[in-house]
Amino acid sequence: MIIGLYFATEGRLNAIWFGGIVTLIFSFAVIYTLSYRMYKKRIVGLSHIVENFSEKKFKNPYTAKSEVKDELDQLIKETISANHAIHRELNRLNKIENYRKEFIGDISHELKTPIFAIQGFVETLLNGALHDDEVNEVFLKKAMRNVNRLIYLTNDLMEISKLETGELKSSMSDVYLRDIVLDVMESLQYKAQKEEIEIRLKDFSKNLQVRVDRNQIKQVLINLIENGMKYNRPGGHVEIGTDDSAAKEGKVILFVRDNGIGIDPDDLDRVTERFFRVDKSRSREKGGTGLGLAIVKHIIEAHGEKLMIESKPELGSTFSITLTKAGYVSV
Repeated sequence: MIIGLYFATEGRLNAIWFGGIVTLIFSFAVIYTLSYRMYKKRIVGLSHIVENFSEKKFKNPYTAKSEVKDELDQLIKETISANHAIHRELNRLNKIENYRKEFIGDISHELKTPIFAIQGFVETLLNGALHDDEVNEVFLKKAMRNVNRLIYLTNDLMEISKLETGELKSSMSDVYLRDIVLDVMESLQYKAQKEEIEIRLKDFSKNLQVRVDRNQIKQVLINLIENGMKYNRPGGHVEIGTDDSAAKEGKVILFVRDNGIGIDPDDLDRVTERFFRVDKSRSREKGGTGLGLAIVKHIIEAHGEKLMIESKPELGSTFSITLTKAGYVSV
């Protein structure tokens, strides 16, 4: 009887153990199936995103849920965020590389013209013209003009390179705008007389103060006035003044207006591009580098201000810049 009870008990235990194992296996299968269905799509999506990194593919059909439920959701969200960051950085680097190639191409083209001109004049002189009093001085003057052009080009290239890379910082201070304008006009009077161009001042308050980098705004005015003289005719004029009526509160508009050859409407959007010239032959004859207005644009933008251009062919152009009055914050 005892032996029968023992075997009966053992049988029940074996049945329990067997049932437990079956239940455990079944539970594992159910959990695995549910987990597989729950995680498969997300794991496959995460895998595709990571694989696309090496192939520089950044457009993924899989998007992270706005609600993070577990660690996998968080990992997917962070991976997608990294994906977008890498995409943006590669785009930025590609733009820099394209800019570098374009810039080097532009520089090479601009340097060739004066260098080849100097080379030609010097070779002609060395081949016998040096001893010809009728031409040697003329050739030397032409060579010197091209040397000066190289100097101006080099200086402008250094300036715009610093501006575009952010190396040139603005040292802001409150200055009297009229003093800066008069200083620039005086420095350009000799050149204006040679070009038979009159520089006029539309008088404004001597007490008007603006918050700017003094030297950079002087450079802006010099470039704008020289541009007005360059694309003008003998007997023409360039006028500098302010227009408070069109300015917002805390701002003043400073304009440089000429009655020169003007700008074609199709070229208005391009005049501030590096090396773009409305009239290439005139610009080179006058010693222009094609960087003056590009420098103006970068300086004005670095000040947080705006450059506005209005022009009509054969009637002239007006270049206007906004400036922030002393005591106001530029926005």
